[in-house]
Amino acid sequence: MKIRQRLGPLAGIESLEFNVVAHRLRVRHSIAESKILDALPGIGLPGYPIDRQNNSTLIKTSRKQLLSTSIAAALLVLGLIVKAALPSSLASHVVFIAAILIGGVHIFVKTWKSVRNASLDVNILMTTAVIGALALGNSAEASAVTVFYSMSLLLESLSADRARNAIRSLLRITPPTASVIHEDREIAMPVASVKSGTIILVRPGERIPLDGIVVEGTSSVDQSLVTGESMPVVKHAGSDVFAGSLNQRGALRIRATKPSNDSTLAHIIHLVEDAQIGKAKRQLFVETFATYYTPAMFIAAFFVAVVPPLFTQQFHEWFYRALVLLVISCPCALLISTPVTIVSALTAMTRIGLLFKGGKHIETFASVRAMAFDKTGTLTEGKLRVNNVVALHSLNAQEILEIAAALEVNSEHPMADAVIAKALEEGFEPNNNRVRSFEAIHGKGIRADFNGQRFFLGNYSLIDEQGLATDHLRQSLQHFHTDGRTVLILADANNVLGLIVLSDLARSESAKTIDELHHLGIRPIVLLTGDHSSVAESIGKELGIDHVHAELLPENKLNIIEQLKSSEGTMAMVGDGINDAPALAAADVSIAIGNVGSDTAIETADAVLISEEIHSLPQAIRIARKAMGIIKQNIAFALLIKIVFLFLGVFGVSTLWFAILADDGAALLVVFNSLRLLKK
Repeated sequence: MKIRQRLGPLAGIESLEFNVVAHRLRVRHSIAESKILDALPGIGLPGYPIDRQNNSTLIKTSRKQLLSTSIAAALLVLGLIVKAALPSSLASHVVFIAAILIGGVHIFVKTWKSVRNASLDVNILMTTAVIGALALGNSAEASAVTVFYSMSLLLESLSADRARNAIRSLLRITPPTASVIHEDREIAMPVASVKSGTIILVRPGERIPLDGIVVEGTSSVDQSLVTGESMPVVKHAGSDVFAGSLNQRGALRIRATKPSNDSTLAHIIHLVEDAQIGKAKRQLFVETFATYYTPAMFIAAFFVAVVPPLFTQQFHEWFYRALVLLVISCPCALLISTPVTIVSALTAMTRIGLLFKGGKHIETFASVRAMAFDKTGTLTEGKLRVNNVVALHSLNAQEILEIAAALEVNSEHPMADAVIAKALEEGFEPNNNRVRSFEAIHGKGIRADFNGQRFFLGNYSLIDEQGLATDHLRQSLQHFHTDGRTVLILADANNVLGLIVLSDLARSESAKTIDELHHLGIRPIVLLTGDHSSVAESIGKELGIDHVHAELLPENKLNIIEQLKSSEGTMAMVGDGINDAPALAAADVSIAIGNVGSDTAIETADAVLISEEIHSLPQAIRIARKAMGIIKQNIAFALLIKIVFLFLGVFGVSTLWFAILADDGAALLVVFNSLRLLKK
């Protein structure tokens, strides 16, 4: 709230997003960066650009707070001992005041800044309670309020750091140096200095320092920390590898494809940190509630202190009750009830290979009742293989493949990869230099000129639109489709020239994943595909899909998602292709397959599966539901504690000791409850 009050009025500030747990502030602005940075220290929150983040300052601040709190706690204990031994001596008061000054220095600094900014916050509540207790001569209780509040702030900070740093710790798994091969010599070089294209050597037992492509060697690689895959993956020449993966058996020579700050692992970390800024609805509600709650409780405490004494009640007694009310009204437990849980959930999701782009998406995912899947590359391996090339007119099989491969160079669809791979296997490099007027037709195929001649490459619908479909073609397609094969048709303006027959196998984990989702109450599960109906029905039956919709254009997928949202409730969509983007955008929660997905699908999606495997989806549902359950528990517990002790305080049953212990205890229990999500 203080951030918004301080920065909001500045001319040129377009929007503000921040997360206190993540220690992150995102500002859209048209003013100098320095003006924003200069405004933050005034509210006790010095800021640094992400690329120049001063972690050493944060560490020094935490150490100072730990030292001052520890000394203050020791002085509190000493003061209680002195008071018990010398009840009438002033020595205990001196010790208690020393504890207040040492333990509360950071609190009082924040209070002064809040007063200057006319922002009524918890620091003002606590400082008022301390001053009031001292005014009543209760130095022991004033000291206790200071020490316990300082301890709670420290422990909350450390606990939040644990949630925040769980994902940052991934960066530390990458080695600081790489073994660079230069002119047949091996040179140790800082990873940050290694440029794309450099050849590096990774021995067995070493972690891979950079994203790259294997150029020599074969080995099994454990990439579970990056992709969530439980089993090692065999890598050989041509295989992609990720920074942070563990090379297990053989030595690998790898050509770096990205600098260290642009690796898959770095993107994962940045994505999760950005996601921490996106707030869940419950978090927004709690923050809005706290905005009005704190001033309301301050006013209530004022009336408790002032009104009863007007009716001959004892001022000392009611002033003390007002102080108890101030302490117990601290909204700390409420404010952290959601963000710590969301950060923990985001981290837990990342561990299983699923990156959510914000807490609000996790909140929605927990309420998902139905789920739709694309077929190719999602439920199937997506690694289509060309089984056969059938010549039907004047061209031979090699010429058909050459033209098709040249046309597919500009395409992102998995079929394009299969055609190009087959061309390479046959010994010729696909070349699109002779391709002009390329046009991708959503859900149908490609239209382009090759060597000055117009060609069409796609499904039956595309060829039928050109008036080239025949009974013989339909019969040929039916034969292949019945066997679960997919067929690309190549035609020119006058004739169907040939068929490219492809096959795709269901992922080994797909059937089990669908079954687990059913057991979690996700029903119906729907298959949406542009493939032929007989191919789709075959896959759907094999995997236990509830409903199969085939031969769909992108707009058809979109319409089905809209219908399912109306009839079934909260809907999730999982896809990987550019033709899935409209349906992904329409779903309540959209998940893209990151490793094979198109850039459009990944950009559109609310979450990204790092690996190609979908087996983590049931576990993600469990984590999301558990997170929402924990948030409800936290809010209910924090409110219950407040209500009980508010009544106890007003009726004179609770003391400042009980109030501060109840308030800090509630905050700590909320934090520890949230951190349960990080248990492996």
